[in-house]
Amino acid sequence: MLDAIGALKTGRLYRPDGIVKVAQQTKQKKRRTPIMALLTTPTPAQRADDARAPRASVRHWLALAVLMLPVLISSVDNTVLSFALPVISESLRPSAAAQLWIIDAYPLVLAGLLVAMGNLGDRWGRRRLLLIGATGFALVSIVAAFAPTAELLILARAGLGFFGAMLMPSTLSLLRSIFLDREQRRLAIAIWAAGFAAGSALGPIVGGILLEHFWWGSVFLIAVPVLIPLLVFAPLLVPESRDPNPGRIDMVSIGLTMITLVPFVFAIKEFATHGFEWQQVLLVLIGAAAGTLFVRRQLARENPMLDMRLFRRGAFTGAVLINLVSVFSLVGFLFFVSQHLQLVLGMRPLDAALALVPGLIVMVISGLVVVPIVRVIRPSFVVATGLALAGTAYAIIMVTGQHASETTLAIAFAVLGLGIGAAETISNDLIISSVPADKAGAASGVSETSYELGAVLGTAVLGSILTAAYRSGVSLPAGLSPQDAETARETLGGAVSVAGSVGGPAGRILLESARASFDSGVVLTSGIGVGLMVLAIVLALFSLRNTRS
Repeated sequence: MLDAIGALKTGRLYRPDGIVKVAQQTKQKKRRTPIMALLTTPTPAQRADDARAPRASVRHWLALAVLMLPVLISSVDNTVLSFALPVISESLRPSAAAQLWIIDAYPLVLAGLLVAMGNLGDRWGRRRLLLIGATGFALVSIVAAFAPTAELLILARAGLGFFGAMLMPSTLSLLRSIFLDREQRRLAIAIWAAGFAAGSALGPIVGGILLEHFWWGSVFLIAVPVLIPLLVFAPLLVPESRDPNPGRIDMVSIGLTMITLVPFVFAIKEFATHGFEWQQVLLVLIGAAAGTLFVRRQLARENPMLDMRLFRRGAFTGAVLINLVSVFSLVGFLFFVSQHLQLVLGMRPLDAALALVPGLIVMVISGLVVVPIVRVIRPSFVVATGLALAGTAYAIIMVTGQHASETTLAIAFAVLGLGIGAAETISNDLIISSVPADKAGAASGVSETSYELGAVLGTAVLGSILTAAYRSGVSLPAGLSPQDAETARETLGGAVSVAGSVGGPAGRILLESARASFDSGVVLTSGIGVGLMVLAIVLALFSLRNTRS
């Protein structure tokens, strides 16, 4: 209005270009308003708009069922290798660093591209990007299933991360546009989060069942029958949505995200494999510099790939960090527990996977039950309680150590699932519900980036510490060939394989030493997990203290 009055005084409004200029300024102001609204508490008028929002129909809930398919397969792919890894290490005999890269190549590429793919979905259409990602994911899964070497498997996992990055932001942002009613949207997001958590826990179980009857490549082929129904029903049930005013594709920012993440994770893995070297400091500095340039570029651009102003709101930032820490604890826990069950306790893959079923059930139920609970109890208290339960699970492992039985591990995982299920549902709801519908893709990318970065760090940090502890503690018997000695020193799976081939007293000595060394590393990483959960509880109570349901 003030612009129009000023234009009248100067005479600009009487010229065609003046009219256009005023209209453009007004349009830009309207475009900026929703972002600034995120930094304040919703007004009564905004709450009234939420109350008048149309409720979802049966078709919308069927669309949710279809969208759960890529959620399940992407999260399963994050953890399915937890149980296949011992078999892969015996079959392909990767180095310790290659073994970690087999796991982390997928979530690392995924984390680096999620925000970018969320923006592409906003621009080109979220359903369209979902279908492209599903097609590519299924095809690359076939390549991974028949990879003859560890190097090709790592490349295939990176390809899965590329197409997986198209799947996840699309599903969450489509939910934001399908479910306009706040309560229904919260329930839909709870189901989404429960499916995500269930997929992460289901990965080892599915892997155990498949490995009981087929070769290790079968764990990748499960994507094909799951994604085919998506390609058939998504065009029929899922409506297309996009940002009406998308920004340009920022290839420089995409590159900076990858340059930020890859050197940092690579430095962690090199430290675990070779110990401290000055090159690792250089890699960390490169990642930090790229991250700084990324943030400055986003703040300087009129329509950034990731609007950093979202992080000015404490609840948004806290929810993102809680999301990251929750997944960090889940993936890190599965990394060493799956190996303990199979390689230390000597359980078959199927039996080891079934030991985690109670935890899976508890995680799903927890994610759904927390929806009505958070209406009467502050989110900060609910999230803090969930994180405390996750810390308790790590404490159980730390106390029991080498004497942890199948029952102890199953109970610990159930306690972890109870806490993570609740924390994940609330954090995802806070992230996605705090942005306008036309920016849902970018917000979904932030949510998924925190998830995948947590998955990367859970394996990279805890896995690297565990590997370093194992390498420093294992004792090799005399008489091993140089190749067998190096294989046994690299990983527990390699030591089990060498012990089986050597046999006799030397094989028994090697096996006992390797298992004891591995479990001593588990105690150390569990202690780190407890400390991390304590810090996360403080973060939840502080950052979410003013958040209401």
